Amino acid sequence: MKVVIAEKPSVARELAKVFGATTRKDGYIEGKNYSFTWAFGHLIQLAAPEAYGFKGWRIENLPMLPERFKLAVRQEKTKDGMKDDAGVVKQLNVIKSLFEQATEIIVATDAGREGELIFRYIYYHLKCNKPFKRLWISSQTDEAIKDGFRNLKPGTDYDTLFFSAQCRSESDWIVGLNATQALSIAAGNRAVLSLGRVQTPTLAMICARYLENKNFKPQIYYQIAIFLNKDGIAFKALSTQNYQDKQAAEEVLNNVRDVAGGFLSGGNISAVEVKPRKEQPPLLHDLSSLQQEANKRKGYTAEQTLSIAQTLYESKLITYPRTGSRYVGDDIFATIPELIGNQTGHPTFGKQAAFLQTVPLNKRSVNAKKVTDHHALLPTNNKPGFLPPDQQAIYDLIAGRMLEAFHQECLKELTKISIESGADFVANGTVIQSPGWRAVFNQADDEKEDEENATLPKVVKGESLPIETKTLLEKQTKPKALYNEASLLKAMETSGKEIEDDELRQAMKDTGLGTPATRAAIIETLIKREYIKREKKSLLPTEKGLAVYELVKDKKIAQAELTGLWEKRLEEIRSGASVSDFKNEIKEYTRTITQELLEAGKELSSIIDLKDDPDAIACPACKKGVVRFYEKAAGCSEYKAGCKFVVWRTMSEKKLSDNQIKTLLEKGKTPVIKGFKAKSGKSFDASLFIADGKVHFFFAPKTATESSGAEVSGASDS
Repeated sequence: MKVVIAEKPSVARELAKVFGATTRKDGYIEGKNYSFTWAFGHLIQLAAPEAYGFKGWRIENLPMLPERFKLAVRQEKTKDGMKDDAGVVKQLNVIKSLFEQATEIIVATDAGREGELIFRYIYYHLKCNKPFKRLWISSQTDEAIKDGFRNLKPGTDYDTLFFSAQCRSESDWIVGLNATQALSIAAGNRAVLSLGRVQTPTLAMICARYLENKNFKPQIYYQIAIFLNKDGIAFKALSTQNYQDKQAAEEVLNNVRDVAGGFLSGGNISAVEVKPRKEQPPLLHDLSSLQQEANKRKGYTAEQTLSIAQTLYESKLITYPRTGSRYVGDDIFATIPELIGNQTGHPTFGKQAAFLQTVPLNKRSVNAKKVTDHHALLPTNNKPGFLPPDQQAIYDLIAGRMLEAFHQECLKELTKISIESGADFVANGTVIQSPGWRAVFNQADDEKEDEENATLPKVVKGESLPIETKTLLEKQTKPKALYNEASLLKAMETSGKEIEDDELRQAMKDTGLGTPATRAAIIETLIKREYIKREKKSLLPTEKGLAVYELVKDKKIAQAELTGLWEKRLEEIRSGASVSDFKNEIKEYTRTITQELLEAGKELSSIIDLKDDPDAIACPACKKGVVRFYEKAAGCSEYKAGCKFVVWRTMSEKKLSDNQIKTLLEKGKTPVIKGFKAKSGKSFDASLFIADGKVHFFFAPKTATESSGAEVSGASDS
């Protein structure tokens, strides 16, 4: 029996359907000598610090640098604390049983770094040693699936891909947990201050731009505008000089020879420059550019766009969405005419699709050497029926970009008219001779949006034109715009370097922050941590985010370029570079940042307020600190200042759950708890309550002689 393991149930169902396997079992589908099972994303993860003996959040544990990482079942939060997810345990048992019976294991998780990691962690956790083969496809169409199964690769071909994924996983654990604990401990454990290898440089970029914008002091300057006319076509020209002094600008304005001053021909044409320009079409979309476009046009967040694209992929309408490439090879280019033909009935760009069937296709996006794990995003051969509006919008962006990318160049004439009239003036305009690729969405020319003139008349050097009006314009310098999701994603591609050219940005993608597949999650993590917030279209830091930024902005952990270079190193590992060198480098880096943050965090205790941690519970004894939960007890964060408040997890041989302790702290009293044991060995039931900064038992009175309350002293079994 051949066992196929997919990343999620929906993908396993689609694969099973292609093979005609229809018998549904608990946790898998079987038929035709195949069994199709699945994960639910990451079933196995790196074990928590406690698995290595690092108990609680203690300064003496730092830095935590396990010699060998352990794997653990994904956990869930229960009323009794964190426990292995029951659903995950059940599915792992199904997978284990199938692997033991398998004559061949076929890996069909997503064909990328994280998909490989998901399978390998399961495989190694189950201590499976059977060889396996890899399905590597860029589309979920029946044809692509069948072709992929005909061309399965040995699993060992992807060992270096796993090493890259494993290094990413372990480095995020080492950097994230050590940095978070170091800063939180140094700040007095008043709040969990999460830091991370990618999230912290991203936060730094957002905060730096916000502060730059907020502290920007606009400078007032003046320009002179004149309005000329020829053959009924009015146009505007601006002074070539900006004036800082208003009086000086007004003197120049008065010298302008306009009609009101009695000059019928007040503007002398001193030069006319007409430059033809060919504007190349944009490259095909990768995930990052799709997310940027969807944010600009539709206001979708990066996470929404990824989710919609994933749905379209699983519906077999587009190719693999988590791609980082904007190119296709010659093999895929050979299929493009058919894909274009499928769009001829599209209501928006059907005519352009039909036109492209009559001309040679542009090959700017064709370069096999620049295709990474997967080629650029494309629609598949499957024509969509009715789609929900959000899915239709994303599908159209992908299909429309395909038409743009293979379309002809946009041909323009850039015209610059120089005019003299008491000062030098210039009028700029662009004439589109042939729209080419811009006709697909009939979109405006980005350059024309900033121009003063939609059209310019034909003029020649030496000609004089009447200046109908003139005016003094008061302007001011502007700061860089706050980041929105589109501009942040673009900045993350190049570790904050401002590069507009598509091809140059593509060349730097290996040194960007995160990957196209992870950037949306990084943004959402920062929002969840309450470090940033969405305000209209902008991403703004919160007070908490700014406080953390102020402390880490000069530290290594906030350096976007360094983190970006690590992404490049991870890609090099995939190509066979040293794993041990990278791991040693990460460990040394972690030692440095841990010490930096322990020092920096001391300044934070006066900045971070209880409101910054929604889960924080104020200490009922001193009212200053917050109660932190540790392995054996819950105690006050102000213990160094003398507060002795503590709730032991085990009292009179009864282990208290997190929820019971939280109820005690928040309400001052618990309901009746069963199962305490007295020193005599006799069981008893009681409530707990807090008085005078200590925890007491409360017994419901049965007789007049029974005590109504007794202090818990020495009741801990810890």
